[in-house]
Order: sequence, then C-alpha cells, then structure tokens
Amino acid sequence: MTTTLLVAVVVSAIAVLAAQFLKTRKAEPPTQTPWSVPTQLDRTDFTEPAKPWLVVAFTSATCDACASTAVKCEMLSSAFVGVQIVDYQSDKDLHTRYNIEAVPTVVIAGADGVVQRHFVGPPNATDLWGAMAEVREPGSIPPPEAHGPGLGTPA
Repeated sequence: MTTTLLVAVVVSAIAVLAAQFLKTRKAEPPTQTPWSVPTQLDRTDFTEPAKPWLVVAFTSATCDACASTAVKCEMLSSAFVGVQIVDYQSDKDLHTRYNIEAVPTVVIAGADGVVQRHFVGPPNATDLWGAMAEVREPGSIPPPEAHGPGLGTPA
C-alpha cells in the first residue's frame, strides 16, 4: 500500500511539473514573410523604361535556378514588355537599392513602376506567363479557385 501511494505521489508530482512547464512555454510566433519584395520600381533604373510593362529578374551567377528563370523571363520580351535580368555580381547596386535578399526574385511592374505580381524562387513558365497575361489584360485567366495556386503573388 505504501509503495502504491508513493508511486501515485511521484506520478502526480511529475504531472504537475509537466503541466507547469507546458504553461510557461511560449507559443511559436506567427509565420513571417522571410524576404521583402519591392512594391515599386523607379523605371529609369532599368533599360526600356518607356515600355508599358517591365519584368525584372533579380538573379545571381552562383544560383542554378536563376539561369532557367532568366530564360523564361526573356521569352516575355516584346514591343510592350521590357525584360531585364539583374545579376548580383554585375548589378549589385540594384540588388541593394531594392533590398533583394533572395534569388531568383521576379517582379512585373506597370508603366507607373508599381509591382503588380512577383515571384520569390524559380517560377514555372506557365505561372510566369499567366501572371504577365493577367496583369496586361485582367480577367484573361480563370480565377484562383479554378486553377489553384500560382500566377505570382499579387502586390
């Protein structure tokens, strides 16, 4: 009987200590956006500032995904869309000016320089080209609930 009572007291004490420990633990903070993305570009910082749309891919020569991202972006170049690849090693000042912390980062900006869509990380071609189509002609693609995630994050 004494042994049973002793075991019960020890188990109860452990349970109380565990409960106290769990009460004092802080909850994890809410998820934070890990990288900032520019919300506005000064179009004169880039080539072809007169074109209505500008796609800028911030890249690095040391980034494997950046090369394929650059190719996907360059395919968007047209009479209405200027495309510029901003490599960290050769254009470090623009990376610093726009506080680019992760590559590849792709932004799509209108004539006023306001970023309409962005991608942090390598976009797939369908999402990138769909995002460009949607900013140029809103409503040209189905709403998000019809196609799922992708098409860049609206600014």
